[in-house]
Amino acid sequence: METTLIKIGGMSCGGCVKSITGVLVALPGVVRADVSLEPAQAVVEFDPARVARVALVEAINEAGFDAA
Repeated sequence: METTLIKIGGMSCGGCVKSITGVLVALPGVVRADVSLEPAQAVVEFDPARVARVALVEAINEAGFDAA
């Protein structure tokens, strides 16, 4: 397992947090996703053999937010 920190722009409420969390945990290989509104970030634990970090960032971007 690997853990990564992803900075996220464009979140404004708890609904955004819930939406991003749902998008991330739906990806195969994601074990845990802790999305926080105040520091505007996600800490994601994932299996790099099943999903790449770039796929996590792309999923957040496709959900309408700015991930880096």
